[in-house]
Amino acid sequence: MTSNAIHGAREGAEARDDMTGEATFSCETSWGPRIGETGTLFRLWAPGAQSIELAIGKADGPDFLAMERDEAGWWRVETDRVAIGGGYGFRVNGDMVVPDPAARAQIDGVHGLSRLVDPKAYRWKTADWKGRPWEETVFYELHTGTFTPEGTFEAIIEKLDYLKEVGITAVELLPVAEFSGRRGWGYDGVYLYAPHEVYGGVEGLKRLVDAAHERGLMVFLDVVYNHFGPDGNYLGVYAPEFFHPEIHTAWGAAIAYDKKPVRDFMIENALYWLEEFRIDGLRLDAIDSIEDTTDEPLIRELASAVRTRITDRHVHLTSEDARNITWHIERNKDCSPKYVSGEWNDDFHHTAHAIATKESEGYYQDYSRSAVKQMARALAEGFVYQGDHSRHRDKDVGFPSAHLPPTAFVNFLQNHDQIGNRAFGERLTDLASRRLVAVLQSILLLSPQIPLMFMGEEYGETNPFCFFTDFHGELGEIVREGRRSEFKHFAAFRNPENRKLIPDPNDEETFLQCKMDWTAARGRPTYRRRLDLVERLLTLRRERIVPLLKGMGGHAGRYHVDESTDAFAVSWRLAGDNVLRLFANLDDEPWNVPQAVTAGAAAAGEVLFEHEAGAAESLATGVLPGPSVVFRFAPNLQIGKDS
Repeated sequence: MTSNAIHGAREGAEARDDMTGEATFSCETSWGPRIGETGTLFRLWAPGAQSIELAIGKADGPDFLAMERDEAGWWRVETDRVAIGGGYGFRVNGDMVVPDPAARAQIDGVHGLSRLVDPKAYRWKTADWKGRPWEETVFYELHTGTFTPEGTFEAIIEKLDYLKEVGITAVELLPVAEFSGRRGWGYDGVYLYAPHEVYGGVEGLKRLVDAAHERGLMVFLDVVYNHFGPDGNYLGVYAPEFFHPEIHTAWGAAIAYDKKPVRDFMIENALYWLEEFRIDGLRLDAIDSIEDTTDEPLIRELASAVRTRITDRHVHLTSEDARNITWHIERNKDCSPKYVSGEWNDDFHHTAHAIATKESEGYYQDYSRSAVKQMARALAEGFVYQGDHSRHRDKDVGFPSAHLPPTAFVNFLQNHDQIGNRAFGERLTDLASRRLVAVLQSILLLSPQIPLMFMGEEYGETNPFCFFTDFHGELGEIVREGRRSEFKHFAAFRNPENRKLIPDPNDEETFLQCKMDWTAARGRPTYRRRLDLVERLLTLRRERIVPLLKGMGGHAGRYHVDESTDAFAVSWRLAGDNVLRLFANLDDEPWNVPQAVTAGAAAAGEVLFEHEAGAAESLATGVLPGPSVVFRFAPNLQIGKDS
């Protein structure tokens, strides 16, 4: 099944003002309003509806204008009666008035009328921005509502210079599509084309992207194509064909991706963010939860559309998938991505977390017994589980990944899920020794995989990041109790009284406690020390490692693990036959490094980085103190076979 989007039937458009030369960008889609010279064309796919009328917002109540239906189930009407900024909706079968599912903005939350937006109203300052190559990416994942006290796109702009100084190259926003209430993670969006009005809406997001590009920073956006949120989604009222009620998911009926209008809705949405908002890349959330009954996976078609349509600048895609699949991150002969640029590698996170915290419940049971060996494998080969049996899932998981370059993987020590899915939203800084976290952070930022940090990680933020929503009534109670019941299988929460201690997601105080503490970011000595370390690491990465990542092929990594202690060595063949070596001791006791590891390697080449001071000198004598790490550029010598 092939969408017209791939063939360019709906093109993104750039226009320039004849007087000022300022540029505007838009993306025409089959869903949503299309503003023309004589009026606006309004459209809605509702194949089973008996009648659809355009509801035109007025102070004393809406007027209604009949719409015409074609054979494919599309209802259309063109009129000049809705002004830019005016409200509109659709009356279904002479009864309920619903918003436009592809609205670009909402007037009064998810249940109000949609607002007509001129896509060409914003004048871009950075129209010539060409993006940045994938290998330069250093992600900084943030939640708009808690990143600053104001919780807006505008407030993020004020922090961009700081992020650039740290060494960040890509700001990644948690989902911003309009969702119910004023606060939430964003994964319950219901109007996927409308930036959340509380954050600043269309204008605010475009200003943020423009400001980031002025500073040489990329902006990525997390998008959700596996479900809609539970409050404000009216698609089932007038287009039940949008879903497959017989296919159940964790969020209800599966989205009917075998129907062309449905498929186009999502593929066009991806193009819309990339073209009209000049977004540099998308994170495709939980693609393993997309129930696609067609022979052509949605993600392959979506990625092909992006690669085909946008060729004048760097645009990237990342994905989250618990299956450890690899077909979507395969490379072309020139090592460029065929479809997705990089996969979020939970395996790396889980090994690091198990090492740092010694936790073994939930999915950590798959990593607690041999986490150090698994970390070495993840660094050298990509996934830990490459067809191996998972005790937690009681099945074989994954596919071989060593043939892929390290840059096909996005590694992290923390992210919104891994912090926020904890009962109290604790960060790693509160769960492990600061020295060990610093060693792990050094491994993350200097290894050739694409690194990601969660907001505040650069200085060791300790404020929690909890799960929070803004639901009320029966839905609020369901979410509150559902959240607490998620932890009943954990030893600490088997007692129902203990589960009552888990923060209420709907309590505004839960949200407010998750705000970053900017007053402490540079003031406390421990924070300043961590920030200095991260800035130093990212400078080294930018100057010494990134130039050697482009064109890096597969089977680039080798690793050696000392089974008697928590220590390992990894080497990567970078571009130009340069070799990067990592020696890591994650134990408190010194590591007597085997001769097979140190022979000719530890004493050769340049010491790129060490933590703590003196580690490299000690390594040269055959002993690596713990916990510590040493990175070297060395001649092309083997340090041992995979073990």
